[in-house]
This record gives sequence, C-alpha cells and structure tokens, in this order.
Amino acid sequence: MRFVWQLLAVVLMSMAGNQAVAVLDGHPWLQLAAGLLVSVAAVFVYGWVVRRTEHRPPTEVARAGAVPAFGRGLLIGFVLFGAVITNIFVNARYEVDGLGSPAGAVGLFGFMAAAAVMEELLFRGVLFRITEERFGTWIAMALTAVLFGAAHLLNPNASLWGATAIAVEAGGMLAAAYVATRTLWLPIGLHFGWNFAAAGVFSTEVSGNDTAQGLLDATVSGPELITGGEFGPEGSVYAVLFGVLATVVFLWLARRRGRLVPLRGRAGRVAAAPTTLPR
Repeated sequence: MRFVWQLLAVVLMSMAGNQAVAVLDGHPWLQLAAGLLVSVAAVFVYGWVVRRTEHRPPTEVARAGAVPAFGRGLLIGFVLFGAVITNIFVNARYEVDGLGSPAGAVGLFGFMAAAAVMEELLFRGVLFRITEERFGTWIAMALTAVLFGAAHLLNPNASLWGATAIAVEAGGMLAAAYVATRTLWLPIGLHFGWNFAAAGVFSTEVSGNDTAQGLLDATVSGPELITGGEFGPEGSVYAVLFGVLATVVFLWLARRRGRLVPLRGRAGRVAAAPTTLPR
C-alpha cells in the first residue's frame, strides 16, 4: 500500500502543479514563481507521504547536501546538452540569429523546474526506488527506463524512436545518477539542467514539445539522425551516445561505492552482487 499511496500523492500533485504552471503560459514571471512554488510543494508532499507510509526520514530529499548535489546535477545536465548541440552544429546545422526572448527563458525556468521535480519524484523517487528494493538495480532500471520512454509517446511530435532514445539516454542515466548518490537532488538537477539548456537557452524542442522561445533565436536543420528531427535534439544519436556514457560513469561510481542492489532470490535471499558492469 505504501507504493499506492506514494504514487497517488505524487501523481495528484503532478497533475495539479503542471496545470497551475501551464495556465500561466505567457506570463513569464508568474510562471517562474508558480514553477518554483510547485517544486517546493511537491518535495514537501513526497517527504510527508514517505514518512507516513515508510516510517522513516526521507533521506533521498534531505536538505543536508541538497544544494551542492543539485548544483552538480545542473552543471552535468547543461554540459551534456551543450555537447549535443556542439555536435549538431559541427555535423548538421545549428544557427543563432541573435537574442531570442529573455522573458521566455524566465518562464521556461519555472516550467522546467516543476517538470524536473515532478518527474524525478515519480519515476526515480517512487517507481524506481520501490521496484529496486524488490527486484534489484538492473531490473528496476530497465523497467522504469521503458516506462519513462513510453510516457513521452504522449507528447506532440512524438515517435517510437524518440521514446526509445529517451528511455536509453535519460531513463537509464537519471536512475544511475540516483543509484550513485542515493539522493534525488542530483538527478533533479541533471534533469532540469538538460531541459532548461534545451529550451531556455538553446531554444530547441524538448521531447517533441514546441516550447516558448528561449534566450537564443536559433534554428536547427539537417539529417534527422543527427538533429532529432521534430522530436528535438533528444532524438539525436549524439544525445543517446552522451546519455549512455553518463550512465556508465554513474554505474561505475555506484559499484565503486557499493550502492548497487542485487536481485533477491526466490527464498528472499540476496543474490550475489554483480562484479562487473554489463556490456
């Protein structure tokens, strides 16, 4: 029942929060304020329901160390997406025609903050964490990555390839970031840094969504394999490549720190932990 109550609490908060932020589209400063307020409220609700259902402090969203962990994730996400844009610039066409909309970037900051917090609480905080307890890290990563990718099939301009790319590059990477640190703050920062860089700075589509114009007035064109086409750069082969590389690094750190959870045997015994990373 703890799974049901936690899932219900986060989903209801997500629905209400997303609606509140979306309705303020076109009012950037209000959208910024709403996005930040919704993010704080969502973390509070998550912490409350975990305390009530698991009778423990929600260490994965503890305030101690939250700022540096979030900051590291933010930097990693921004750098990774910057690397994707750099490769699109070199191998296809990414052209900046000048300054875009600073006000649009402000609104997107709030929108992407709320989206990152909601999705991480749902997919990594509830679905991955509880699944991992029963089935181990590897199965939990695979299952939640597929669910995360499938959820993006509902987006405008979605495609099977785009959803698959999201599952591989983001579903695996964000779960691995959580496993390596056992805090949700790093994957929240990473998720936000990636999405805000995509929409708020480089003004590209995010997972098939045509967002408001960000800081730069830019256009992308070229082979779909490189640019991601209408789905956006997250459908680029370079996004998949860098996402997989980041996943491998996080899993290496998790293994080094002894944070991988092995599969439990039928009799409830813990199976031997893997000694090497899968190829």
